[in-house]
Amino acid sequence: MQKFISTDLLNGLQADVRQLIATATLLKLEDPGCLLEQPAPGKWNVVQVLEHLNSYGRYYLVAIENSLQQGKKATTNFRSGWLGNYFTNLMKPGADGQVKNKMKAPKDHRPLPQLDVFPVLNTFIDQQQYLLELLEMAKAKDIGAIRTPISISRFIKLKLGDTFRFLVAHEQRHFVQLQNILRAVQEDNRCYKKAGPSTKPVKAV
Repeated sequence: MQKFISTDLLNGLQADVRQLIATATLLKLEDPGCLLEQPAPGKWNVVQVLEHLNSYGRYYLVAIENSLQQGKKATTNFRSGWLGNYFTNLMKPGADGQVKNKMKAPKDHRPLPQLDVFPVLNTFIDQQQYLLELLEMAKAKDIGAIRTPISISRFIKLKLGDTFRFLVAHEQRHFVQLQNILRAVQEDNRCYKKAGPSTKPVKAV
């Protein structure tokens, strides 16, 4: 399994989250119609992708906060567990920044078809700001000793460091999808295309 210097891992994840926040903030400059436009019938639009991520945030941010109430003081190194490493690698975009393995969202994480753009977008940004705080709090804890239950089964628990890695990788994965959706609807001239960096891919690290 992978071995990390704990503070380096947490600092790197914070950098990833800040990049996601910056990209999400730029979405506010887009035509709201673009964010609601489906690239094809039955496919998610940008806002649905964000709401999917919000549904995970509602579970994991609370679970992480609760898990941080326990545990020993920080240690220098963190070694990932085999399951946490598997889940992270399954979600993380490839070295080329693309997602090749498609997956079906669990039923309780499928977004509604009708959503309001800015409440969903603001919720995502607020959740990411809180995730930054939790990553900072985790620097004082042993992220290998603390365990967090996963959303699909409370009986399966990941090391806290792997929970953070999985959660951020999952968000990076869907930001690739989100940007592909936005690019597709803009290129089809189905909504107003604004100039700016929001269509650039999120770099997976």
